[in-house]
Amino acid sequence: MGDAAQLHRGGPVTVRGWCPGALAPMESGDGLVVRVRPRGGRLDAAQAGAIADAAEAHGNRVIELTGRANLQLRGVTTAGHPALLMDLRAAGLLDVDAAVERRRNVMVTPFADPEADALAEALEAALETSDLELPSKFGFAVDTGAGPVLSEDPADIRIERGPAGPILRADRMEAGTAYSGPQDALDLARWFLGQGGATNGRGRMRALILRGCVPCGTRLAPHPPAPPAAPGAHASGILAALEFGQIAPDTLRRLARLAPLRLTPWRMILASGAQALPDLPGLILDPADPRLALRACPGAPACASALAETRNLARSLAPLVPKGAVLHVSGCAKGCAWPRPADLTLTATAAGFDLIRHGRAADAPTLRGLHPDQLPKVL
Repeated sequence: MGDAAQLHRGGPVTVRGWCPGALAPMESGDGLVVRVRPRGGRLDAAQAGAIADAAEAHGNRVIELTGRANLQLRGVTTAGHPALLMDLRAAGLLDVDAAVERRRNVMVTPFADPEADALAEALEAALETSDLELPSKFGFAVDTGAGPVLSEDPADIRIERGPAGPILRADRMEAGTAYSGPQDALDLARWFLGQGGATNGRGRMRALILRGCVPCGTRLAPHPPAPPAAPGAHASGILAALEFGQIAPDTLRRLARLAPLRLTPWRMILASGAQALPDLPGLILDPADPRLALRACPGAPACASALAETRNLARSLAPLVPKGAVLHVSGCAKGCAWPRPADLTLTATAAGFDLIRHGRAADAPTLRGLHPDQLPKVL
């Protein structure tokens, strides 16, 4: 799948039409980005230790939690990639081939009960053996808690709880149909392809629905969404947020020794069943911590597309962000760290930072070409 060039105020920006995997990594400014997709979004202590070891042995020690509830390693060299794959395979963290890896794109609510885990396991198994050729960004969500918690997160086909059991819902549809098993999800994915939802390996369900294509039988509404989750204690365990979605290898090891882990798309990790956590480096447990308002990509020099450093700037501006607002600092117009509108967005350009209010990184700015020293005065 090729790249597309998006023209921005700082010049052309490469927009990639696919997500990296472990078997199909992506080149970046700091080496290969290798994404690991744990089954069911779960990690035991051995698997977490294997990922931590791999980040130290084959990468630059950076482990990121993505907006699709995956983990990715950065700074992997081409020469070191085969050894990394061997380590991941030994830990049960690798698919049989890149095609299966691309299809098995399933997010699971971190507050899953045994029923949700069984639904996710069956869906992943069906995707592994199917012949579907879906876009790499096309994904599924198993979100069958009392109220869905993944409604604002990227998924094209959603399995949620309805009035009499699980329902299947296409993204952007308000209602769905009764869900009887993974074949229903695969059939809806085939419908998406049959309606022309994918072109040149790209395409999303919401775009197809907005064009007026509607699947048959949409009549069962899911339960209302649950409130957004915050760091701290929950009935299922302790949610720990990560600054900029990154966790140090040793912190990941130590956390996994305390409790089984469930990944989230919110840059948080759930320590399942835990009632308290020690003060581990890099974890945010206070829901009032100002860093929770920040979204920032790796920036320069880690990303070849970035036109400026981002994360130190975001940290310096965190105390100025209004309560409840989101500040997105993007190294370029792609807006990878936060592809949705933010209250405040700063987009790096060749001429400085553009300020966008209530928009995305590529939207028209309110102010252009700001020096970092000017930013505290205009937020």
